Amino acid sequence: MQKYQDKFIVGALELCDLPDLTISDLNIRVDTGAATSSLHVDNIEEFERNGDTWVSFDIHPDIHNVSEIVRREAKVADIRKVKSSTATREKRYVIHTKIAMAGMRWVIQLTLTDRSEMTYLMLLGRQAMQGKFLVDPQQEYLLS
Repeated sequence: MQKYQDKFIVGALELCDLPDLTISDLNIRVDTGAATSSLHVDNIEEFERNGDTWVSFDIHPDIHNVSEIVRREAKVADIRKVKSSTATREKRYVIHTKIAMAGMRWVIQLTLTDRSEMTYLMLLGRQAMQGKFLVDPQQEYLLS
């Protein structure tokens, strides 16, 4: 792992863990064009728990085995209108969850969306990387 001015250098593709969602070695696309990180999920269902809004959803944690599906739950932090990569606006649930990369753990905002047409299940956006990483887009998997 390389560092420059106390920041790790990451490539265009990396691996991360989402410990709150019990997901390890998730292949992610590092995207400096996206403000907020996003995660592909299916079958989102909203429900109430102790007066708070929660969602349950399905995730395919292994990009190489799409038949594996796990059901997870998270408290909703916000609901936003987000402009997708196709320039359409869509309503997305926002959750706060821990991410683990480069031996660090911190909380990020993560929007839940349908990324089934995309190659990678998660985009790591600028807000999650701020102050931690520099991006070398020619490289891949520099942290592993």
